Amino acid sequence: QLVESGGGSVQAGGSLRLSCVATGRTFSNYTMGWFRQAPGKERESVGAISRSGSTTYYADSMKGRFTISRDNAKNTVYLQMNSLKPEDTAVYYCAADRLASAASILKNYDGMDYWGKGTQVTVSS
Repeated sequence: QLVESGGGSVQAGGSLRLSCVATGRTFSNYTMGWFRQAPGKERESVGAISRSGSTTYYADSMKGRFTISRDNAKNTVYLQMNSLKPEDTAVYYCAADRLASAASILKNYDGMDYWGKGTQVTVSS
């Protein structure tokens, strides 16, 4: 099970840190990713992190503003979001996959093993 938290409302230029806690599995065995879906739009990838946390990948529009990290001892993956823009408004989801690499799930994520229910992020101008 994956449970996201940390969403909320913030003004443009602000920051939020999302958390995703995993239960029921050996967390360090899973590649983790963050994704988002805005109203009326398709889900898109935000970024991904390797099992050890040593490697991260980001969608081009998130580079430099968003940072993914993980704490395997706490079974938690984080998404630090800075310099938020109104277009970042979306429901943010975390997902886990046992076999896929962090690089691959940026583009191929529909089949990931587990998904959270999401947390809403709203950025006002």
